[in-house]
Amino acid sequence: MRHGDKVNNLGRKKAHRKALMSNLTKQLIQHKRIVTTLAKAKALRVYAEPLITRSKSDTMNNRRVIFSHLQDKESVKELFGVIGDKVANRPGGYTRIIKLPRRMGDAADMAMIELVDFNELYQKEAKEAKKTRRSRRGATAPKQPAAPKAEEAVEEVQEEAPVAEAAPEITDAPEAPAQEENNEEAKED
Repeated sequence: MRHGDKVNNLGRKKAHRKALMSNLTKQLIQHKRIVTTLAKAKALRVYAEPLITRSKSDTMNNRRVIFSHLQDKESVKELFGVIGDKVANRPGGYTRIIKLPRRMGDAADMAMIELVDFNELYQKEAKEAKKTRRSRRGATAPKQPAAPKAEEAVEEVQEEAPVAEAAPEITDAPEAPAQEENNEEAKED
């Protein structure tokens, strides 16, 4: 029985699971986004987020602890350089898991796990939508000085713009008698 066991063993022994998590974390740090199974993505989040938290303070001890987990100098440099700077103000939640369609071969649940601060699509939307919610109870109606200013601007434009002179009306008078003359000649013949 596995009562209270919070470790997802992923069907592997401890050494194999440790190597798997290390390799997935290295790839996540290098590429900022990877596609894997949903179970591995959830296990990777638990493994990688404490390492990213350690990268926020660049000390020799933190570098050694992370190197003991990853065994890759380039990943440690990337983690303490680019990633550590971007997540410095974030209190947690450095990764996002997005579910994908099932894999064709074995119908495994697939997911994409990515670092939150490195996705430009969601950041643009978040910056535009970031507004504080305010209560309407104590709010007073704001003054509307914009409407008179707009009317003044229209009046100024009308004053500055040269007034076009009305074109003389074109009448069909010259053509009408010519047609009448042709009709009269036809009657005489």
